[in-house]
Amino acid sequence: MHDHAHDKLPSGLLLALAGFALATLLLAGTARLTGWGTAHQDDAPTVAARELRFEDRTDGGIAIVDARDGRTIAGAEPGTNGFLRSAVRGLVRERKRQGVGADAPFRLSARADGRLTLEDPATGRRIDLESFGATNAAVFARLLPTP
Repeated sequence: MHDHAHDKLPSGLLLALAGFALATLLLAGTARLTGWGTAHQDDAPTVAARELRFEDRTDGGIAIVDARDGRTIAGAEPGTNGFLRSAVRGLVRERKRQGVGADAPFRLSARADGRLTLEDPATGRRIDLESFGATNAAVFARLLPTP
């Protein structure tokens, strides 16, 4: 017969492991909520910007509208522009989650350091578009006003 008395972990060790796990969760949660331990880089000056609205069309496409004058500046045909659709969909989802209406425009900004950002001033959410590669960022860069 096998004696199982020697197979048990000491209760002190189990308590120490549980305490370590709890402390790790508390520290991670605190860091996430407060931003502790994260680096923040100030934005470079804006060199071009445009306020945009993305409006669903009845055919499944998207009309991209300059929010200042209401003029349609571009469109995304049904089944195309997957990156544009997913980026905007994520921002719209956050608006719905926070109970924010769809009327406020998004802000597309090109920075002096080459960065391109799509921001939602209504929720504070922001996407650094260049992080997704030059091809994906170019989809949005073409929506900026030309000098």
